[in-house]
Amino acid sequence: MTGAPETTLSVTRSGGTGRPVLFLHGLASHAALDWPAQDWAPVLGGRPAVRIDLPAHGRSPRVGVLPTRGVVELIADAVAGEEVDVVAYSLGARLAWALAGHPGTTVRRLVLGGLSPIEPFTLVDLPSARAALAGGEAPADPITGMILGMATSPGNRPDALLDLIAGLASEPFDPAVGVPQQPVLLIGGSEDPMAQGIDALAAAVPHARVVRVPGDHGAALHAPEFRVAVAEFLAED
Repeated sequence: MTGAPETTLSVTRSGGTGRPVLFLHGLASHAALDWPAQDWAPVLGGRPAVRIDLPAHGRSPRVGVLPTRGVVELIADAVAGEEVDVVAYSLGARLAWALAGHPGTTVRRLVLGGLSPIEPFTLVDLPSARAALAGGEAPADPITGMILGMATSPGNRPDALLDLIAGLASEPFDPAVGVPQQPVLLIGGSEDPMAQGIDALAAAVPHARVVRVPGDHGAALHAPEFRVAVAEFLAED
């Protein structure tokens, strides 16, 4: 494993038959919260699910300031040697874009929900966020304040999440690099400003389509229409 620490992510696997579906959650969340089994079992139709807690999230360890390629290596290690379909949201979608071309991973189909074509983490004022976390003034920048609010929500490890953000920002998401060659479904909430650029992303991907579902960035993921779109897409040959 090149460029990543010797660590293992928390992985939960459900039983089933057929090609596994790998689920990647969003920032400041965790696998069970974004992908509740009771909601997603009908979508899977008996297929196995692989739910990963991303670094510094849920039960996975913190990894310090690890660049994007190192985070992707950790995810790839968790499904090494398997052919999978991937369903990912927000931060998970950003990482899934890179995972699709990883030489140690075979991805058949790719669902990218809530993906922004603009890298938000480079806009975060990390010194200001860290100062606020230590008891200083709240960040004046609204994006930094939003990210800090997410990182400090109950159950999270804000120091670890800010380290992760710093690492991801060191290798920003560039939609012109590593364009997925697999069939891709881009899903965006109708009221989600972060997902307003998915039509441009789809135009750059050889085999992509776009579906809009109700909701903002938080609600769209849990809309029944989101799950219906995923089920139909994964059922295709």
